[in-house]
Amino acid sequence: MAVILKFRTASGEVRSLEAVPASRLKNAPGAIVDQASSGRPVVITRHDTPRAVILSFDDFEDLARARQPGLGPLEGRFDELLAGMQRPAAKRGVQAALNAAPEKLGRAAVAAAAKRRKARRAG
Repeated sequence: MAVILKFRTASGEVRSLEAVPASRLKNAPGAIVDQASSGRPVVITRHDTPRAVILSFDDFEDLARARQPGLGPLEGRFDELLAGMQRPAAKRGVQAALNAAPEKLGRAAVAAAAKRRKARRAG
């Protein structure tokens, strides 16, 4: 049986997938499941076209974990910022900005830029 695909596990190990016709899966499902659960995943084919993959639960867990975004410290910082935006004062500030006339927003932007320039020169 031909090897038609390889994949790298989360631990970095390269695994080859053996092509198994759907008829073999139908006739010997236990043997195919045993093969996959022992760390030898298989690709089920129909008319030589890959249709499904059977792999061990450990390999599945590794793949699922590898796809989860691990943002670590950024997650906590995001939660803090989001909580800050939910405070009444922040909500009032957003509402005031949305209701402000363009001239008022322009003056506020110029004042904020001047404040940043002053802080950079001092620091």
